[in-house]
Amino acid sequence: MQGKTIAVTGASRGIGAAIALELAQRGFTVACLTRKGAGAEAAGVPAERVIDVQCDVTDEASVKRAFSETVTRAGGLHGLVNNAGIHIDAPSHEMSTDTYEQVMATNATAVFAACREAYPHLVRAGGGVIVNIGSFFDRIGVKRNLAYCASKAAVGAITRCLAVEWAGKGVRVLDVAPGYIETDLNRDTLASGPLRDFLAKRIPGGRTGSTRDVARLVAAIFSEDIPFLTGETIYLDGGQGIAH
Repeated sequence: MQGKTIAVTGASRGIGAAIALELAQRGFTVACLTRKGAGAEAAGVPAERVIDVQCDVTDEASVKRAFSETVTRAGGLHGLVNNAGIHIDAPSHEMSTDTYEQVMATNATAVFAACREAYPHLVRAGGGVIVNIGSFFDRIGVKRNLAYCASKAAVGAITRCLAVEWAGKGVRVLDVAPGYIETDLNRDTLASGPLRDFLAKRIPGGRTGSTRDVARLVAAIFSEDIPFLTGETIYLDGGQGIAH
């Protein structure tokens, strides 16, 4: 897979930027699909390894154009990381249907649409790998997080169904499901207060993960290119989801 082109949605910051950087450092060309069509370089991704592409993952026409542009500029598409997503929490009895549908549209429907639009390009390239970024919230009950948990559970189901359906075409689909990962957006929240104390007790290692933890796992999936690995959800949560 090295030397080939991987598209990463939501690549301008946080986990997406870390994934883009790690892939580039391992020799991949990275198509950074972002709303503004720029920004990955600011995260340290080498310019010679980057193709900046404007893409709104909730707009199917925009997604289709983004993949066409990527293929035109890079000469092909060999992989996809569906990283873009949103998190909106609210008491379930007060959550509007509009809010619920907004989360589902960005975190689940957009994943399906991106996979679908990438599929013919991957097949044309002789096969490829899709990594969807889920969450360990897909298997636990979390207060005020009904929409987010439901959307990430849907990502796991989408991954399994596509993996089975597309295996014959050489397209593998995986779900990487992180736990609590420190980013620029949540660093202050995780560094102090009740959440820090809670996680110190709940995560067996006593600490949260880093964006590079996620990036190294995702990049390893592409770099190792293991043909028999598909359809699985790989949890990266420091053991929190299984700790009792």
